[in-house]
Amino acid sequence: MNNIIVLPLIIPIFTAVILVFLRNYIVVQRMITITTMIAVSIISFFLLELVQREGIIKLDFSGWKPPFGILFVADTFSVLMVLTSSIVTVFCLLYAFSTIGERHENMFIYSFVLLLVGGVNGSFLTGDIFNLFVCFEVMLMASYVLVALGGEKVQLRESLKYVLINVIGSSIFLIALAYLYSTVKTLNMAHIAERVAEAGQDPMLTTVALVLFIVFSLKAGLVLFFWLPGSYVVPPTAVQALFAALLTKVGVYALIRTFTLMFPHQPEVTHTIIGIFAGATIILGCMGALASRNVLTIAAYNIVIAVGFILIGLAVGTESAIAGSVYYLIHDMVAKALLFLLVGMMVYLTGEKLIDHMSGLIRNYPLFGWIYFLTMLALVGIPPLSGFVGKVLIGKGSIEAGSYVLLFLGFASSLVVLFSLLKIFLSSFFGETIITNEDKKPLPIASMASFIALALCMIAIGLGAEQLLVYVQDATNILVNPSIYIDAILSES
Repeated sequence: MNNIIVLPLIIPIFTAVILVFLRNYIVVQRMITITTMIAVSIISFFLLELVQREGIIKLDFSGWKPPFGILFVADTFSVLMVLTSSIVTVFCLLYAFSTIGERHENMFIYSFVLLLVGGVNGSFLTGDIFNLFVCFEVMLMASYVLVALGGEKVQLRESLKYVLINVIGSSIFLIALAYLYSTVKTLNMAHIAERVAEAGQDPMLTTVALVLFIVFSLKAGLVLFFWLPGSYVVPPTAVQALFAALLTKVGVYALIRTFTLMFPHQPEVTHTIIGIFAGATIILGCMGALASRNVLTIAAYNIVIAVGFILIGLAVGTESAIAGSVYYLIHDMVAKALLFLLVGMMVYLTGEKLIDHMSGLIRNYPLFGWIYFLTMLALVGIPPLSGFVGKVLIGKGSIEAGSYVLLFLGFASSLVVLFSLLKIFLSSFFGETIITNEDKKPLPIASMASFIALALCMIAIGLGAEQLLVYVQDATNILVNPSIYIDAILSES
């Protein structure tokens, strides 16, 4: 039964290889790709229920017991991330089928999307920090291709920047792993946590922790996000949505896992730095969102703001704050995917990216306009939509810890998010329409279905908070009590 843990990794990767041989059969590629992701979503949901019944589940490859072998671990936090990423991918693919065009479909785009998802899911499920590096690389190699796919000049320019920053990050990651192994003689996350707890987190280990923090901050877009607004807006819209929903969230996940499990013992150093970076990220992200008139760039800076807000919960470190971060992570994966699909459709319908050149969209596409409005409310945190509960929990945790500066920055960022998205809504959806009846493009049915499905997910995350909090609180309990994770992994059973 434990073999199910690895399926969200291997099924997308094997399917990606199969699709390479079906290049000329676009419809078959679509059917296989979306069937694969629906299957992974179902498996992930089954795995989540299994973890709820039986506790943390592990898979030891080749019979090598921890800490010696390759290890995959399913706890509530990791499986929630896998389930959310799989569901979001299904709806992004649905959008892609009606908009992306045969030119991209003939370039193996679905193979690379599945490789990306496999790397993301592997990053969530691995119990070994070296395998985390490997899964990062699988994810990043696929993303390198997806950024450049199409070969336009702006894509090639941004892809060079994107590849360079991630290659530097990966090199630093390897250096950190070498120092970590030389110090604790293990790369199993639970074993690292046990060794650090036994020996004490000395200055050397704290330095290694801070190097890992820099690496994961690069992946998450925390302060060092100068590459993100350009790189995330050049691929096709469906790929933009996947990047917004998944890539930075893997970095956030790695930060939360690292500083709750392996290096939680010097919070006056590590968590203070995380708090400073989170606050600076929010400020810089807000400045970018306020300054831009490009709908895609505004959406990209909203990714940055959300990353800073989520990591307030980690910096504060209370149980309520961490629960808020987990809840808000789930919300943000869904909401950011929908936001990018919506603004991408705005560009498709108008042929413009600047809000000054758009107006009156709601007259031609009323349901589309009100779904955008609903998304804006969810991202701001208006109850009872999905963003509300996470913001309340992070705010409660910040008050409990006396972190009033972070509390202020976090909730002030909600006003900036409101302003930045509202200026798109007022400028682009209201006023005189720029689209004549002759120029009006029909909204693809599959795209509209993906908008409605993701909007319903946002509503369900908000209205179903009581049910979802059962899983979130279980995930939080493991994060704030790392001994539960360590005992489950290193026990002989």
